[in-house]
Amino acid sequence: MQGVLSGFAVIAIVIAVGYALGRGGHLGANGREVLTKLAFHVASPALLFTTLARADLAVVFSSRLLVTALSTAAAAGAFVAVGVARHWGVGRTTIGALCSSYVNSGNLGIPIAVYVLGDASLVAPVLLFQVVVLTPVALTILDVAGMGEKGPWWRRLLAPLRNPIAIGSLTGVLVSALGLHVPGPVMDPLTLIGNMSVPAVLLAFGISLHGSTLPGRGHDRHPVFLSVALKSVGQPLAAWALASMVFDLHGAPLLDVTVTSALPAAQNLYTYASTYRAGEELARDSILLSTVLSVPVLVIVAALLG
Repeated sequence: MQGVLSGFAVIAIVIAVGYALGRGGHLGANGREVLTKLAFHVASPALLFTTLARADLAVVFSSRLLVTALSTAAAAGAFVAVGVARHWGVGRTTIGALCSSYVNSGNLGIPIAVYVLGDASLVAPVLLFQVVVLTPVALTILDVAGMGEKGPWWRRLLAPLRNPIAIGSLTGVLVSALGLHVPGPVMDPLTLIGNMSVPAVLLAFGISLHGSTLPGRGHDRHPVFLSVALKSVGQPLAAWALASMVFDLHGAPLLDVTVTSALPAAQNLYTYASTYRAGEELARDSILLSTVLSVPVLVIVAALLG
């Protein structure tokens, strides 16, 4: 359980620093917005490019990836169905679907994979699926719906091709697929810039907590509770059922896919919500609550399947 507790401790400390910065006003009135834009337009694309450029794309054909894709689709699809029925709107429904299915595979998933599963590469299928498929699809929906760039429908349709997150992800995949070697003078600065992504996201998230209502108390409480339930319980249950009953996985592989599906919603979802001005309260509360709930969920999963 050291990996679970260590990963959460790191996140909690950085978020607390962000909260202190927000409370003290040390970064000014626009500090959160600057950090969010830095993460979305610069640091996160660099991180995704450097990560995927070095990735082994053979994991695309693994059964773990299929379990990840199907369990993600189940959780996100359930939220979308309710969001459409309740008329929550494209922006909130898209962000809520992400909060229901997009796991924290980076700054939390990697240490947990190392300490609980014994291999950091086991989060690669989740990371690849999310940055190559899930993120571009979700941001495309927000762009086409007019949450991002304004203008004619055909211009909004092409907007994802200029989206920095999509560009960073797809360029990294292309480099890896072609077996290209990125020279050190290019890769090293990108790696340095990418290292700012996680701290910037966590600090911005911490700043946003200052002055906000308690999680689940705002006008988005119903979408929040639904997304947290799907993320914390629905998605890991779906992954376990698919892995054990459909793909006949047992032992360590079954534990791997269930643990990675039980990870909480990723903090960078708040960056997307803030950038598109859609479901910001929903993203903030869902991330916070799913992170808290994931501690006992991960402990139970590890105890039952480990």
